[in-house]
Amino acid sequence: LDRLSRDVAFISALMAKRTPFIVAELGADVSPFRLHIYAAVAEQECAMISQRTKDALAAVKARGVKLGNPQIRKAQKAAAERRTAIADGFASNVLPIIREIQATGASMRKTAAGLNARGILTARDGTWAATQISDILKHSVV
Repeated sequence: LDRLSRDVAFISALMAKRTPFIVAELGADVSPFRLHIYAAVAEQECAMISQRTKDALAAVKARGVKLGNPQIRKAQKAAAERRTAIADGFASNVLPIIREIQATGASMRKTAAGLNARGILTARDGTWAATQISDILKHSVV
């Protein structure tokens, strides 16, 4: 039961909606009363686990151990660089097509429509808008 939820209110709501579920360790013919009791025990167990975890982390911190990733700034910088590299790679692939469409005198909006008509998706697999064309052109190297 505690794998389904450790929240008595949630289990009660399932029971009130007559949602069928079977708790393997209790069997199929368990009474609603027993389900409520087991749900309450699971909720209490969750609270105790949470408190033990908080106490253990406080004890470690009191001993002077710095919690968390000691190199978080480095990891964040590396992640930002990866995102930028991916975005730059995508932009460099689509930029020649954008320039080709714009060579016909197309506006930003018509350029976006041209990319959409060709079935070319944005970096996030969406449809193009004029703003995205503008952003790519602003950030592109001549």
